Amino acid sequence: MISVSKLYCGGTAESDGLRYGHGGQGPAVGPGAPPAAKTAAERRPVTVWNVTRTCNLRCIHCYTDSEAKKYAGELSLDEGKTLIRDLAEFQIPALLFSGGEPLARPDLFELVAYARSLGLRPTLSTNGTLISEESARQIKAAGFTYVGISLDGVGAINDQFRGVQGAFDRAVRGFKACVKAGQRVGLRLTLTRHNYKNLHQVFDFIEAEKIDRACFYHLVYAGRGGQIAGEDLSREETRHALDIILERTEDFHRRGLSKEILTVDNHVDGVYLYLKLRERNPERADQVLKLLTWNGGGLYSSGVGIADIDFQGNVHADQFWMHHSFGNVRQRPFSRIWTDTKDPLMAGLKNRRAKIKGRCAPDVCKWFDACGGALRVRADLFYGDPWAPEPACYLTDEEVGFSPEKQALVAGRNEAFALPEFSRSIGATPPAARHTLPSVSCTGGAEVGEGT
Repeated sequence: MISVSKLYCGGTAESDGLRYGHGGQGPAVGPGAPPAAKTAAERRPVTVWNVTRTCNLRCIHCYTDSEAKKYAGELSLDEGKTLIRDLAEFQIPALLFSGGEPLARPDLFELVAYARSLGLRPTLSTNGTLISEESARQIKAAGFTYVGISLDGVGAINDQFRGVQGAFDRAVRGFKACVKAGQRVGLRLTLTRHNYKNLHQVFDFIEAEKIDRACFYHLVYAGRGGQIAGEDLSREETRHALDIILERTEDFHRRGLSKEILTVDNHVDGVYLYLKLRERNPERADQVLKLLTWNGGGLYSSGVGIADIDFQGNVHADQFWMHHSFGNVRQRPFSRIWTDTKDPLMAGLKNRRAKIKGRCAPDVCKWFDACGGALRVRADLFYGDPWAPEPACYLTDEEVGFSPEKQALVAGRNEAFALPEFSRSIGATPPAARHTLPSVSCTGGAEVGEGT
């Protein structure tokens, strides 16, 4: 996650300590609250638990094929409590309850109460359509530190994404109910060609509805997201979207509106933000680069600072990597699975500096220490190689220092991966969408939450 509000505008948020190594990790909620990590590499993972695959919507970019039906094999209440106890003892900084739609699980609040009793910080990732004023009060009383509601546009645009007419109005009801209950709530949006030109309207909505936080996600080609990969932004469109996000975040800050604005799933954003800031305030830009370097971008994300446990108990590097499991919590505790580096992928993710190739290699890209090679699962899904360059890097060769000499170096190592050329026409299909993606058993949308 890239905190635009902090890095670009100098704002603060309680999760800055997790993300940039200072300011603490936010208020502790019990005796088991973890200490602050001295380095990003030492962080325990913010853990996403997909508590159910069942979902009342059918989002076209969901990283699974969740539907409004019951799925077999989900962790039981007792198994869930065993998992939570292990996570608490492992001292993870936050537990994100996701799905599918987590509010479709009848014993959700019992699980959350148990997590709270052990000192864990629970957050909720939801589509918001099941939140009424009554359930919002229940969510607040349960002790969720944050609720993230998915919205992918205003009005009909959102309903097209969500696959259900009326989903926007019901999600708005959820936002309003959370705000009324005093529950910290945020908006989550995945950038595509259907919605990025309406970002100004989305920011207007954030202000009008008194929403505390917004996370703007880059598309990942997992699950149904692989089927709409042709809707991904071109590099020029991505830069345009980031320019709007920077502009509107700065406007909020200038007017004294306390909004935490973040981008997610592409650590290139941090470097782009730095380059924009350097044009007008080189001294502050240098401070920002130090924060980005401490964080390490993708270097300490999936497999280090982020983890996922799917509804059947399989452990993954993040929620988009469900085609590769490191083990199942029914057989071994999560803490043992997470620290076991016998799996080559887990070992590589914990030492990816030695693995990443081509244009993103540490001796090629001059921003490697700040970006860390961005999102490895996107490279895996696009190229079939988790150590290939980030296909969604939108910086120019000149900006990353990819000189003719370095291009020759990469070619000599047989690491010259071609970056995708996403057509501007709606419905065009980049190479990722033509790949046969692995079959997965996993859940619906989730926010990789606090501090990563």
